[in-house]
This record gives sequence, structure tokens and C-alpha cells, in this order.
Amino acid sequence: MKPNKLLIGLAVAMAASVGLYLLMNARCYQLIGKLVCHGANDHKRIALTFDDAPSESTSDAVLAVLAEKNVKATFFMIGENMARHPQAAQRIAAAGHELGNHSYSHRRFLLRSPAFIAREIEDTNTLIRAAGYHGPIHFRPPYGKKLLGLPWYLARHHITTVMWDSEPARQQPPSAEAITAAALAQAHNGAIILLHPFCLDACRAEREALPHIIDGLRAQGYTLTTVSELLK
Repeated sequence: MKPNKLLIGLAVAMAASVGLYLLMNARCYQLIGKLVCHGANDHKRIALTFDDAPSESTSDAVLAVLAEKNVKATFFMIGENMARHPQAAQRIAAAGHELGNHSYSHRRFLLRSPAFIAREIEDTNTLIRAAGYHGPIHFRPPYGKKLLGLPWYLARHHITTVMWDSEPARQQPPSAEAITAAALAQAHNGAIILLHPFCLDACRAEREALPHIIDGLRAQGYTLTTVSELLK
């Protein structure tokens, strides 16, 4: 191959790699199917969403805050966690919260077979229904990663991909004050907030921030709701 053709080939390969990387990580875009990363901006409503539920040791602390503040939220459930802690999942559903699908194993959905994708989603949906939840089930990709196979499956089964546009704990100092301040600074009409409050020590600051985030958003005039309500 001549040098100029080699350079062109390398440039094309690099451009393709960059394009795939951007597509895989795009917060508000996928090639096929319905994806949302925020709701409409004509009402002061915000959805609180929690990833990696449930946990037998920490779910009840989150539920207690939401009950005290009279807030309904969306919990994105991991199938393996539900299988280990079915009663914790049942308590979330019984409290009237929305349950979404966050895969069974929380592995990245990249270069996966159709059988793997179907099994991860369908097994988790079965557990969500077994927990007593009867509403719509949206899907949030682990780590937000998606390319072709996952959106193709979701589109064929009329499942909405739900991403987020506010992640107040990302790159913040591990303090409830910093996380609260970031959440309030990022607030806007239709925002979808992502929190990870269920791990023990590493997520403690997010649990501690939760009541202050709720109070602060309400002080700014926002109503807190589930993803499904936000998208109506």
C-alpha cells in the first residue's frame, strides 16, 4: 500500500473509532429506538432516579427519606441484586415507586450477542414483575454504554432508553454538601437526576445529600416525580 493510501486508511479508522466511542457514550442520542435524557422544559418538574437497586442494607434508608418527604422516584434495578434481595425489591414496589431495568448482571452491553441482551433484560423484567410492580418498565444501560445491538432490541420491544442530564455526585468531593450544591446548580425544568445511593461507605454522601437535594429543589419551585410522570 502506498504511503498516502496508508495514511488515509489510518485516518478513516481513527475517525470511525472516535465516532463509535462518541455514539457509545452519547447521553442524549442513539441510532434507533426511543431515548430520553430529560423531560419537557415547560413545567418545573424533575425526576429523581437511583441506579443499582436494591440493597438489603441501604434501600430502606433511601425509602425512609422519600416517605418522609412524600416523594416518588424511579429505581433502576439490577436483576442479580433483586434475586439476592427480593424483599428489598418488594418494599420499593410496595412504596409506590417506579421500577426500571438496569440489566441483570450490570455488564457493559458492548459486542454482546442478541441472546445475551435478551436474557439480561427479560430476566430482570421478570423479577421486576415478581416484586409486585405493574407500571411501565424503562431501561437504563449499565454505565450508559450502548451501540447497535441493545438499541435494536429495545426498539423491537418498544422499550424506552432512559439516560440522565444531571449527575451531581460525578467528580464531586465525597461530601453531602458538594453533591447537594451540584444538584441544585444543575437543576432545570425536565431534568433527570442520577444518584447511586445504595453502596455502603462509598455512597454514604449521596444518601446524606438526598433529603437536602429534595428540600433545595422544592425551595426552587420544582415538583419531584418519576420518569414516567415526567415524560407524560
